[in-house]
Amino acid sequence: MSRPLKIMLVAAEASGDALGAALAEALKARLGDDVVFVGVGGARMAEAGVASPFDIGDLSVLGWLEGLKAYGVVKRRVADTAALAAAERPDAVVLIDSWGFTIRVAKAIRAALPDTPLIKYVGPQVWASRPGRAKTLAASVDHLLALYAFDAPWFEREGLPTTVVGSQALHVDMSAADPAAFRASRGIAADAPLLLVLPGSRRSEISLMTPVYEAAVARLKQADPGLEVAVIAAGPVADLVTAEVATWPFRAHLVPEGDKYPAMKAATVALATSGTVSTELALAGAPMVISYRFQPLSYAIMRPFFTGKYATLFNHAADEEIAKELIQADATAENLAAEVGRLLADPEARASQAARQTAALDLMGREGRDPSEIAAEAVLRVIAAKSGGQVG
Repeated sequence: MSRPLKIMLVAAEASGDALGAALAEALKARLGDDVVFVGVGGARMAEAGVASPFDIGDLSVLGWLEGLKAYGVVKRRVADTAALAAAERPDAVVLIDSWGFTIRVAKAIRAALPDTPLIKYVGPQVWASRPGRAKTLAASVDHLLALYAFDAPWFEREGLPTTVVGSQALHVDMSAADPAAFRASRGIAADAPLLLVLPGSRRSEISLMTPVYEAAVARLKQADPGLEVAVIAAGPVADLVTAEVATWPFRAHLVPEGDKYPAMKAATVALATSGTVSTELALAGAPMVISYRFQPLSYAIMRPFFTGKYATLFNHAADEEIAKELIQADATAENLAAEVGRLLADPEARASQAARQTAALDLMGREGRDPSEIAAEAVLRVIAAKSGGQVG
């Protein structure tokens, strides 16, 4: 190819932004100046050379009701993204996570550029809900980059070629994370019990979860005034978390996202909103309790579509509720305080849960190659197959 390869990367929330940035870096490592990027993403993709034409902050929504409220914004951004593709005419488009947004973008780009390879990076969790999405995706894109081996059969049955690349969360390097230094820098004694609270990375999660976490922690603090509390303020919602925690009637150490790995390793127990952080906490060896709440109407609409036994990936991989999951009506301050309190009071239970979490990570493919490298190779193979030549 006489010109640089042009690859379009599209991500609509923080987790996808991280994946997109890592994929861009892996492609640059292979191709150097022979690859350029266009697309949609956040700050991390911008640092990797993907300049987004708009802020993706308004696209991070979860739930039917929230999706309806954001529909107008999503529709405009889908049109903007498809217009960018039509103007740039990339050699391939990689659509990262964020099902509701990216499937609409896939259909719009397919209509405008029918010969452009479309690659989905992270498929919908059809093992947990709405398995019909596998057929929808197979009809909309050319290839899937799946995170886990248990994902692949669902899509391959529908005729969608799938490459299992592994999860970047399983390859986080925590070797430099110093839990002792984390505690010392915040005046937390080495032997003090430390509860780490991770309220989420979506704005809707913060508004729904922080009140119940505050109430649960208040109960735990009443039972043990010596309990130390730290709260992770994820980048996209740091302002909201900071404002919420400032009103709590007890001291909580606010932790910027850049310090989350030392905090995870320092934690005695974690209380986390369901998501990628559960895998990172397991890597750090932190026993945890998982929770989630949706808007009530959204949950009522979505509940019949939930077919999986567990929300947490390592629970699903092990087919066992290793970490307690308290979802929706079960996500009460009383229940959360009881489960966290049980772990805080029982060192043997903590050690057992941490060990079982680690074993489940092995089932998820923790020892594989770097996912971004595998993803980059797969993207180049798809482009080569479509063009009939060799790329990279």
